[in-house]
Amino acid sequence: MEIRPILSALLRNKTGPILVAVQVALSLAILANALHIVQVRQAVSARTSGIANEQDVFALQIRHLKNGGHQDQLAVQYRETALLRAVPGVMSVAGTSQMPLSRSGNYTGLAVDRKQVKSTAQSTTYFGADSLVKTWGLQVVEGRDFMPNEIPEIDQNTSDEFPKVIMITRKLGEKMWPGQSSFVGKTIYFGTGEKAKDARIVGVVEKLQTPGAQIDETGEFSSLVPVRLTGDDADNYTLRAEPGQLDRVIKEAEAAVRAASPTPVVIRTRSMNEMRTNRYRADNALAWMLVTVSVLLLLITSSGIVGMASLWVTQRRKQIGVRRALGARRVDILRYFVTENIMITSVGVAAGVLLALGLNQLLVSQLEMARLPAGYLLAGAGVFWALGIAAVYGPAWRAATISPATATRSA
Repeated sequence: MEIRPILSALLRNKTGPILVAVQVALSLAILANALHIVQVRQAVSARTSGIANEQDVFALQIRHLKNGGHQDQLAVQYRETALLRAVPGVMSVAGTSQMPLSRSGNYTGLAVDRKQVKSTAQSTTYFGADSLVKTWGLQVVEGRDFMPNEIPEIDQNTSDEFPKVIMITRKLGEKMWPGQSSFVGKTIYFGTGEKAKDARIVGVVEKLQTPGAQIDETGEFSSLVPVRLTGDDADNYTLRAEPGQLDRVIKEAEAAVRAASPTPVVIRTRSMNEMRTNRYRADNALAWMLVTVSVLLLLITSSGIVGMASLWVTQRRKQIGVRRALGARRVDILRYFVTENIMITSVGVAAGVLLALGLNQLLVSQLEMARLPAGYLLAGAGVFWALGIAAVYGPAWRAATISPATATRSA
């Protein structure tokens, strides 16, 4: 079949083909970028926080309506820790200042030299009175965990003392000392200037996300500092339960604390699963919205192609009848309409690829999105070519089955 007659027919009646091509171009541009965003968001929400078996870990906050002095608060913390460890099903307990994925935490500027004007990186700091490495199941890739004699007891209201050792994540180390792979023994500074607090790195963990779990590498700029602090109005703990025992352990831990406390307490618990769900709620909602939009676009585009093809068939009934009378076979009529639609779809696909790249460039520059992989464009082109053929096949087959006598009969 020659392409020239088909092209000539399209050029004589340009409005319909142009509308279909524009619809395909817009749909491809939106679909490719939408599915790319969905994939990126899903990959982000599936990232590991660094905590092993998150489903067994939860946070427990105990707020006392009446607090004593430094020694009294220390005694309460030791008593609560022992009480929680005694709850059946509890594998490990550690005090912590904050939790990964909790969306609420503090960040501190870190430097490699007091003389720096600006900090090298902003890191979140997990202050822990016990082994967070053990409780969270963190993977130590260099150095060691903290020793018991490295955990000072500090009253935040009266002392400016600061722990002398620290553990960091690999990503934070690579940011602080680019091009290096070993960080144990190096000194890191909290802030800049003469008053910056220094700490020696004794261990490196593979991964530990920040409370915000940012999408870029800063989401893993975390550090662990060994200290038992007093002066807060609440004590925060993180616990690991035996597999499958989380719900029971949470209830029994709350009950044990209430029963043992001589004064009223306010207790709040949150599981890591809850924190993960809350952190990525917006990302998952966006993903579902974009999937819905993509499905609707495909339906609208296919409906447009079917409608336009049906209109073309109706308008060319006599032409089809004449061709059939002159010896054209059904397969020839079918091939004509399919070829015609492929040509229109191809123009739309070519324009859609350029439009998709332009839209992605805008997203990259304004929203720091990742660049659109070529696979999405190829897959999108394939989908719309297949969609174009499938959508036009029904009207084309009906046109091919029209008898010459019926097609050429005057209305």
